[in-house]
Amino acid sequence: MLANRHRILRWTVLAAMLGMTAFQFNAVIFGAPQPFVFRGIHLGFALGIVFLIYPAFTGGPLWSRIMDLLLIAGMLVSIGYLLAIQETLYYRFQFVDELSPTQFWMGIGLTALVLEGCRRTLGPALPLTALVFMVYAIASGRLDMNYLVDVLYLTTEGLFGIPLSVSATYLFLFVLFGALAERLGTGRFFIDFATAVAGRSTGGPAKVASLSSALFGSISGSAVANIMTTGSYTIPLMKRLGYRPAFAGSVEAVASTGGQIMPPVMGAAAFVMAEIMGVGYITVMMIALIPAILFFVSVFLAIHFEAKRQGLSGLDAASIPVLRTVLKERGHQIIPLFLIIGVLFYGYSPAYAAFLGILSILPTTLLRRTTRSEFKTIHVLEGIQTGVINACQVALACACAGIVVGVIIHSGLGLDFSSFVRSISNGSMLLALIMTAIAGIIVGMGLPTTPAYILQTALLIPALIKLGVTLEAAHLFAFYFAIMSTITPPVAIGVFAANAISGAKLWPASVAALKLGMTGYIVPFMFVYSPALILQGTPMQISLATVSAILGVTFLASGLHGYLTRRLGFIERLLLVIAAMLLIYQGIWSDVAGITLAVTAYLIQRNKPDTVPNSATIDASKQSA
Repeated sequence: MLANRHRILRWTVLAAMLGMTAFQFNAVIFGAPQPFVFRGIHLGFALGIVFLIYPAFTGGPLWSRIMDLLLIAGMLVSIGYLLAIQETLYYRFQFVDELSPTQFWMGIGLTALVLEGCRRTLGPALPLTALVFMVYAIASGRLDMNYLVDVLYLTTEGLFGIPLSVSATYLFLFVLFGALAERLGTGRFFIDFATAVAGRSTGGPAKVASLSSALFGSISGSAVANIMTTGSYTIPLMKRLGYRPAFAGSVEAVASTGGQIMPPVMGAAAFVMAEIMGVGYITVMMIALIPAILFFVSVFLAIHFEAKRQGLSGLDAASIPVLRTVLKERGHQIIPLFLIIGVLFYGYSPAYAAFLGILSILPTTLLRRTTRSEFKTIHVLEGIQTGVINACQVALACACAGIVVGVIIHSGLGLDFSSFVRSISNGSMLLALIMTAIAGIIVGMGLPTTPAYILQTALLIPALIKLGVTLEAAHLFAFYFAIMSTITPPVAIGVFAANAISGAKLWPASVAALKLGMTGYIVPFMFVYSPALILQGTPMQISLATVSAILGVTFLASGLHGYLTRRLGFIERLLLVIAAMLLIYQGIWSDVAGITLAVTAYLIQRNKPDTVPNSATIDASKQSA
């Protein structure tokens, strides 16, 4: 009896996932229906699937499953009612026409279902945040209950707002693309390619982790998914070759976190950013390119300097694949990604680009015998399952974030907070940026990147724009700090995930991650003060700013990790960090001063004996690992 129940549940879930996929494909091919219909059905599928696969009580009695079915029934009724009265919604006067008792309770019920679904997938942080905002708005008298329900349920400014629209239009397809591509071998291609390119060099395994995570991040857009996929290979490899567990895990955590800022696909929040800014996704890709390069140059060099300081070598030649062979046997698996980029550059919508990318995975996998065997029906179904589950989590996060945004906008909290930031900063852009960065990290510590960024768009970004920060820089600034919260203690989700593989302790791994990812905290300030780094300026300005910034992040990585051409003492490290800050601060005289200090540090350390650890020390570090 129990086995039959589980079999029925599995087939029901699979049918729901395939139904959701078919619905999203239909919207791309034939055009999306009206907003309430499109977003409502998308949210309904997400809630139904989540209630089926995330039971209230894992392994609980039959009555717990009955409760889940009742929740699904409530979802069907509340969204079905909305679809039934959609024509009425377009002719009613929002916030003027009274809500009927049915509309009021339907709105209350659907809001509660979204909070519960989000709690089951992402934990309590985001639903509690939404509840706090709703309770405050009502208790303070800013909104009454009827008005709040009107906003959340009967308009496109609450549950069905821009975040859910982006989830339904773009995110589902890109998340599904990433899951299918990874399941059908693209992840292996990235690892093999990175190993062939960087495996032989100093600190090879860690460089492989950095490069493969940047590549894989371009299709997954998820730090934790990135860590668990590439980290399961790279972290044990780093430990075997002598890296401390804390450093090995932090390399993967930082590089995988950076995958969210690496074009072309980036993280889910990038699509929300494009929608909120009112620009094409290509624009977001372009402004994010140089900052992403700076981030990964810094990480790559930090790995190199740390390996040199510890005396660690690269991989054994026998374990490194030949680049030509990798490209010959698996290079065709990058075609779907290039197809997506090409379609985007030709001006088509991101949804259409992702759809074509998904369709191209099948013929691409079948191109060569080496990958043909990986294409099996079960692999496709597993890819769909993973993609749909991840997309449902994103959809519920977006709907829940829509609650908070709706409350902030209609209660006036956003304006109040912007005024508060401007009054505290007293017109100082630097102080306002620091406050925004701290607030962004705090908001993001308990939330995924997408809702963390969405909250900042309502609370923090308006204040930056009023202080003179450009629209693009303000949004990218918030985007970065929503991401960097993934590796910022004490709630460093990325570090936790990496530690599960490396076995490292939280604080040593967190400190190592902070040092490795330090550029990620500094780069946002760089492009605010130097818009040339986000392609706002002449070609000469952009070139000079980029060269200066690359030198700055190089010296920062060197100073923090204690190695340049040989091990550094405290004085040289301090000089290099100061030089980095001067080069990062754009200006001809600060650049000259920074280069002068860097040259001074180089001359001091050149005359010192190099104290690279001997083989006994390396062997001891391997044993401790």
